[in-house]
Amino acid sequence: MTTSDLSLRSLPLFPLSTVLFPGGLLPLRIFEVRYLDMVRRCHAAGAPFGVVALTGGREVRAAGAPAETFQAVGTLAVIESVESPQAGLLAVRCTGTQRFRIEQHQQLQHGLWLADVRQIDDDRAVAVPEDLQPHADALRQLIDTLEQRIHQPEAPPLPMTPPWRLDDCGWVANRWAELLPLPLELRHQLMALENPVVRLELVGDILARSGIGP
Repeated sequence: MTTSDLSLRSLPLFPLSTVLFPGGLLPLRIFEVRYLDMVRRCHAAGAPFGVVALTGGREVRAAGAPAETFQAVGTLAVIESVESPQAGLLAVRCTGTQRFRIEQHQQLQHGLWLADVRQIDDDRAVAVPEDLQPHADALRQLIDTLEQRIHQPEAPPLPMTPPWRLDDCGWVANRWAELLPLPLELRHQLMALENPVVRLELVGDILARSGIGP
């Protein structure tokens, strides 16, 4: 059985104006009742929820706002830590694991979305080809710079966590796709691509147009 044969039923969804990549970090500040309850339940059960990119509507429900619509491909989010800095607010840190495709979904009366999903195979491990190696080298240089700054006062946390898989096409492409200022739709398209070499090639084109690297 491959990982794509695995399905999850009644997976709670969190539609967001961002894209979560496998191996990526996602900090959240949650105050809506529908998501406060969801996070507490998932955390207690050690269960993931699904992050999907919005295509319509808003992250926070508001009277008269357009209905939420979202992409059919998302990423499972595993909760790493939960803090409650004040009543009615949760600060949550999540990690992206496996991608999935929604087969059917429904919205409960209090606004939470549930979906039956089928998981998508993990990226196959592919070494970075010689012609794409400069993009991995540029990411290595960026990581070195960020690590040097991390000990400075009020320095932001690293936007990624080790191990640094700089010899892997999918990992390098995913980290660049998180860091670059991309439109939401393009970021989602990169995440949903199932060929990690093609993903890195496309990221390389974006880097070249941005003047990053050779």
